[in-house]
Amino acid sequence: MSVVRDEAGVSRSSQWLLLGLSVMVSLLLAKSVFDMFRGALHDPSYQSRVVTPRGELAADEQSTIDLFREASGGVVYITTKSVERDRFSFDLRERPQGTGTGFIYDTKGFIVTNFHVILNADAATVTLSDQSSWSARFVGAEPDQDIAVLKIDAPVDRLKALAIGTSSDLQVGQKVFAIGNPFGFDQTLTTGVISGLGREITSVTERKIRGVIQTDAAINPGNSGGPLLDSAGRLIGVNTAIYSPSGAYAGIGFAVPVDTVNRIVPDLIRTGRVARPTLGIMPDDRIPRRLGIEGVAVMRVYPGSGAEEAGIQPMRQDRSGAIVLGDIILAINDVSTPNEQALLDTLRDFKVGETVRLTLIRGREQTQVDVVLQAR
Repeated sequence: MSVVRDEAGVSRSSQWLLLGLSVMVSLLLAKSVFDMFRGALHDPSYQSRVVTPRGELAADEQSTIDLFREASGGVVYITTKSVERDRFSFDLRERPQGTGTGFIYDTKGFIVTNFHVILNADAATVTLSDQSSWSARFVGAEPDQDIAVLKIDAPVDRLKALAIGTSSDLQVGQKVFAIGNPFGFDQTLTTGVISGLGREITSVTERKIRGVIQTDAAINPGNSGGPLLDSAGRLIGVNTAIYSPSGAYAGIGFAVPVDTVNRIVPDLIRTGRVARPTLGIMPDDRIPRRLGIEGVAVMRVYPGSGAEEAGIQPMRQDRSGAIVLGDIILAINDVSTPNEQALLDTLRDFKVGETVRLTLIRGREQTQVDVVLQAR
């Protein structure tokens, strides 16, 4: 009689024997477990355990709860859509594009958010904390600072504007609170501290956003445009970015400081654009670089500008036709301007009408001159 064997040389009958033994062992184990608990007793009169009274919440817990209840009414959920034409029917149709967070700036219905939240959107809807939704109109944006303003026509009694704070006196270690809609979960609160001040991040236009607040409060996709609050419930920043190789929370988040926001938003509401301050010069950093100087040369001074009124000297020709180097700007209000980009970035920290002090090289001497900034 032949015996059927598999590739390992084990007979078919041996396999069946092993399978039978395995089943028998399993049954014996199950029976031993059943025997072990067969004597367990039931108590038909058993009741749920009495709940231990918790007592009062800790003061800091109650403070956080109160802050969220007070501020969450001013936080909104933003959904954006793009409009495209069907390639077969040529009908226009909307398609969801993205989501983000914003906050109520005032009771006139102005909503502040990040510019990148509405970038490339054709329509936006704002959902308030009471779950009512409103079509939003675009008011204006400052892409270089990642700030945008929308407008909704909601009744005043539905609009709860956030209290505005200041970012000039913040300190590392202060408690902060972020409210937003990460991953579409609305009205989410995260807490943390200010981890750093004076940071720089890059906006969607590749320009530097200066003076940024760093925090370890969890900021995830969908939090963008939401408020960063201090322990008094005041707005101190707009959550705008995270630092994370994976794109999710990694303990480092950034917020545009409220002082920057408060300087930009009124201009956007008034005119739809930001009034950019200017010295009234044509700058160039190539000549100083060739001379080994970290500064910006004044190539031209525009008529009627603050620079002309302050006596800033441009590059010119003398009577013999030789080129005479004009003033070289080294700093604005003691903030160094080693190149043209640094000069432009520094000017954005000021308002039209403010006076700044320029440190410059004139001839062989270093001097200082005050200039009144005008609108570009």
